[in-house]
Amino acid sequence: MKNLFLILILLFMSSLAYAQDITGKWLTEDSEAVVETYLSGDKLNGKIVWLKNANDANGKSLIDHENPDKSKRTRTLIGLLMLMDFKQNDGKWEGGKIYDPSEGKTYKCSIWLEKGKLKVRGYIGMFYQTQTWTRKTDG
Repeated sequence: MKNLFLILILLFMSSLAYAQDITGKWLTEDSEAVVETYLSGDKLNGKIVWLKNANDANGKSLIDHENPDKSKRTRTLIGLLMLMDFKQNDGKWEGGKIYDPSEGKTYKCSIWLEKGKLKVRGYIGMFYQTQTWTRKTDG
């Protein structure tokens, strides 16, 4: 009985370690943004925390002007929730969505770690595109 309890604790701890590995700041494939992933309960989310070009030509913060919901078009892109509602399943985070503020569109998405990189796969029907994001280790 003690051995079973110990095994269960070790399995639980290893799953927590995996969950923490995916959290943090990630530089997008095009190096235009940094997205910070974090756990909210049992779900993984991510928000934009840095943009290479965060301001328009007049020096004002870029806003979510393409959002289909007109009431959200004045939100600044910094702090914007981009990855939403991912649940862990067999080493991947699935069932979530990714929002593309440049188009104002939301896509089904799955994400996972592969060799220390974050793989982000967005789906449109049966087609998909995968990006590789790199962990940002400095400020």
